[in-house]
Amino acid sequence: MREMVEGGPIDVLTGDYLAELTMLILARTRMKRPDGGFARTFVSQLEEVMGTCLDRGIKVVSNAGGLDPAACAAAIERAAEGLGLSPTVAYVDGDDLMARIHELAGSGDLTAFDPRIGLGDPSAYLTANAYLGCWGIVEALDRGADIVVTGRVTDAAVTCGPAAWHHGWSRDDFDALAGAVVAGHILECGAQATGGNYSFFTEIPGYDDAEGGARFGFPWADIEADGSAVIGKHDGTGGEVSIGTVTSQLLYEIGGSAYLGPDVSARFDTVQLEAVGADRVRVHGTRGEPPPSTLKVAINELGGFRNTLEVALTGLEIEEKATFVEAAFWNSYPYDRSEVESVTTELIRSDKLDASTNAEATAVWRITLKDPDETKVGRAFTNALIHTALASIPGLYALSGAPTGGRPYGIYRPALVPAELVPQVVHIRSEEVTVSSVVQGEGRPVDLPSPRPPGSPSPESLIEAPLGSVVGARSGDKGGDANLGVFARSAEAWAWLEQYLTIERLQQLLPEVIDLTIERHVFPNLWSLNFVIRGLLDEGVAASTRQDVQAKSLGEWFRSRHASIPERLIGE
Repeated sequence: MREMVEGGPIDVLTGDYLAELTMLILARTRMKRPDGGFARTFVSQLEEVMGTCLDRGIKVVSNAGGLDPAACAAAIERAAEGLGLSPTVAYVDGDDLMARIHELAGSGDLTAFDPRIGLGDPSAYLTANAYLGCWGIVEALDRGADIVVTGRVTDAAVTCGPAAWHHGWSRDDFDALAGAVVAGHILECGAQATGGNYSFFTEIPGYDDAEGGARFGFPWADIEADGSAVIGKHDGTGGEVSIGTVTSQLLYEIGGSAYLGPDVSARFDTVQLEAVGADRVRVHGTRGEPPPSTLKVAINELGGFRNTLEVALTGLEIEEKATFVEAAFWNSYPYDRSEVESVTTELIRSDKLDASTNAEATAVWRITLKDPDETKVGRAFTNALIHTALASIPGLYALSGAPTGGRPYGIYRPALVPAELVPQVVHIRSEEVTVSSVVQGEGRPVDLPSPRPPGSPSPESLIEAPLGSVVGARSGDKGGDANLGVFARSAEAWAWLEQYLTIERLQQLLPEVIDLTIERHVFPNLWSLNFVIRGLLDEGVAASTRQDVQAKSLGEWFRSRHASIPERLIGE
């Protein structure tokens, strides 16, 4: 926060503190500490800049309220009192549906977002929060709030709300709102828009500078009345803002062309990018359509308990060693495999042939058990390896550390609820103001040319090379699904990529996804493709048994795969 407030002029300081996993973490924290349902780091950071923000008229808007925005607002007021300050603090709630969840489920108003996952048993829910939009924030700012904290609003709402308030937008100004949503999506993950998690990071000056250059600055958005925006960062901070870094972030955790939200459906296939100076990218042309009549609901429930063991397999006969270790484990484990709800085993061939170091000669065998009964994944699980340590493979040692008990894990269940049943409530100066979540309006039709169907590129001279020598990628989690965005950096590379990278070819390149349902979305305006890979992350981040539970590295694995690439594109 201090960097943003003191590093250059800003009107509003925003912060996105929530993710699907964060809500589960806050719920577990609140079980131990009743007042622990919000992001405490937000309050401690705000203390450092609160006085400056009030002096300069900088508004503060954040969703750090999490599961308890009232407690967050109270903590801010206590901190302000300790500093001798008197800000007007507002909080927005109404998103928490737990008190009504059985009523909503019983009436049929709560429906599954994904039929594969369903609604499960509402009595097992830990959290159930609707994604609210920006209009509660607008109301709070209209009423003079200096600081606004919310519960579960969309990530982009903390940007869209101040923009709508500043420019006086109406609820049916869909194009302007869509532009602000796009700007909010770019900002929501901070330094991911300024070079963090960027495929071409080696091109960023100072990326290897341990004296400060490798600490990338945070982005800001200068949003105009029509919703267009210039994305930048404070001068003198590390990283860069370029068409590449902005494109990369635009592709993060998205689905198809229409980015659905409670305020507007932003058409990402209309977004235009233009470099307008050093570390300045203009985002414009975004079209918006009316939002759905429903709000998305993020539901977390306790799925049971889990535990993982990792064993080093070194040297020769790796496959045979993995078979031996697994057989020895099941012979020692006091339960039959069929008695455990979920068993996942994996052999990770990280070993190298004729390795020059001990570590490089080592593969990993991993086993993960999940079950409602904690005893099945506790000491009984870890003892099964310990008891066979001297009667198993040569060179055996554990990589997973000291034996631990099972730990709880959550299941993420997205759902839908009619927007008219979830009004937002603004609390300010001991008043409560109800704000409808219903959006009405027609919007203008969005006409776009149909994308070219993928096919076989024209014959030309090809060379085997990593895909990353031509394209960048950004990947992430969408509940139990993953998204993989792939972008080109020239018109020639895009023409090849659009034709080359079909769903079938992606499955060949990434064999782990061959049996999964995959959607392919085309963004010609961004020279990009986005693939949504259904079910890759099981029942969500907290339940996934993958090594990379959030699919953050999926894009870089894709870029490391070799393919037959036109020679003319290499080294462009």
